[in-house]
Amino acid sequence: MLNVTFTYSAGLSSQLRPDDRPDVVFSGRSNVGKSSLINKLCNRKGLARVSSKPGKTATINFFDAGSFNLVDLPGYGYAKVSKVEKLRWAELVEGYFAANRDIALVVQIIDMRHKPTADDMNMINFLYDSNIPFIVVATKADKLNKGEYAAQLEQLSGIMANYPNVGLYPFSALGGDGKEAILDAIQAHLNLPSP
Repeated sequence: MLNVTFTYSAGLSSQLRPDDRPDVVFSGRSNVGKSSLINKLCNRKGLARVSSKPGKTATINFFDAGSFNLVDLPGYGYAKVSKVEKLRWAELVEGYFAANRDIALVVQIIDMRHKPTADDMNMINFLYDSNIPFIVVATKADKLNKGEYAAQLEQLSGIMANYPNVGLYPFSALGGDGKEAILDAIQAHLNLPSP
């Protein structure tokens, strides 16, 4: 379990504060269950705000986890967001990744019920090509029956086979299935010496 407290939000890359500690970053499209995952990992119900409206998180939210920062990126891929808002999102997220921060791990979140979207694959390819350490967490696993679960896991494992050494973790916010494995992966990456 992670023990974290909210630090600040940044709506523009110029608002990012320098920090020597490593970052553990959560990334995913709008409405993929990112807030539910963060809340479950931290055992705190209202830490990351869960919204029924996609595209609501328009800032990068930073949380103090003691020896590291937990970073919640705004969700991507929501069609109803204005062009201006999409540009601001791109500036913000690109600014974050260009800020030369110590990124220990990106937890890239996808919806287990579906094939990864084009935006998901763009993010996965960006992380892989940039040599940024990341794992993939497939949320909403509890919404699949056993047969669907097996089929989706096989499909996702096939896709992720193209990205050697990148872990794939099915996760259920309902039962917390996968929580310990994800926490272990985060811990393992935090213990790695900086390159």
